[in-house]
Amino acid sequence: MQSSIKTAVLLLAFGASLAACGKKDEDQSHKAADKTTAAEAQAEKPVEKAADNQAGATTPEQKVSKSMTDTDAYKAENEAYLETNKDKDGVHVTDSGLQYKVLKSGDASGKSPTKEDIVKVSYEGRTIDGKVFDASERHGGPAQFQLGRVIPGWIEALQMMHVGDKWEITIPADLAYGEHGAGNVIPPNSTLIFDVELLGVKDMAAAEAEAKVQMEKFKTQQADFLKENAKKDGVHVTDSGLQYKVITEGTGKSPSPTSNVTVNYEGKLTNGTVFDSSYKRGQPASFPLDRVIKGWTEGLQLMKEGGKYEFFLPYDLAYGEHGAGAGIPPYATLIFTVELISVDS
Repeated sequence: MQSSIKTAVLLLAFGASLAACGKKDEDQSHKAADKTTAAEAQAEKPVEKAADNQAGATTPEQKVSKSMTDTDAYKAENEAYLETNKDKDGVHVTDSGLQYKVLKSGDASGKSPTKEDIVKVSYEGRTIDGKVFDASERHGGPAQFQLGRVIPGWIEALQMMHVGDKWEITIPADLAYGEHGAGNVIPPNSTLIFDVELLGVKDMAAAEAEAKVQMEKFKTQQADFLKENAKKDGVHVTDSGLQYKVITEGTGKSPSPTSNVTVNYEGKLTNGTVFDSSYKRGQPASFPLDRVIKGWTEGLQLMKEGGKYEFFLPYDLAYGEHGAGAGIPPYATLIFTVELISVDS
């Protein structure tokens, strides 16, 4: 289940890094300990080339100078693109420097959004070399977000559009991510080109009311899942509401509430979507048992080393009414397959 207001991470917070566009290596041990699904980005360390240590290698001063030259050249290239693009047929230029071209017209009498409204859009974003850095289809379909929370070029352009319009908008760097860029995806001083189709507009009150209805529906569906799951063969239910099924019984020792443990695991939602897995990373996770979500603290104490269990965690033993990031919705029941490899302390 997705929230009815699905925010396009790429576009939020002018100048912010693009967490959604890079590959994440999520670690459930950190995740559970921090009670969040946000993963720590893995920073790449520059590799020192052997040639740099040889006679005639580029000096640090020369490297800085070259870097500045490259940056200036890139900025000039992007500014030159804007100068050329503005003279193309059908391209309009606003006072801010925003450029747009109408690709398809919707209903001219229809509603245009304000900054306070929730908009629904399909989009594709690319740099001037044609490289696509983000698209709504990568996130499962059209995106919904409050217009006032995105980059200035989007705010300006969409307020001029009507539902059904599809425009190509060309955004100068100062109306996009500026001189800082965004993560490893959008370089500093980048001109950005978006194909954007405005599919719908809702005021905030209507959007919040719809989200509330959907959330209550999801909450009920999750409770029904647990009710039916508890009736299945081999499923046990504890006093807290935790459900578990023994796949393989272990023979070693059991952890205490404060033990450090090492496990392999897979976590998924009731619809089968896998949101985290140590198996996929090819590396077990280790963590203190008193630093994880309640369902894990309780459940792993039922296990012995060498055991493999399946756990079904009600939301109040998992990430609660708030959920965790984009991967785990509010009120989500979580299903974990867990192998207890060792009790380390």
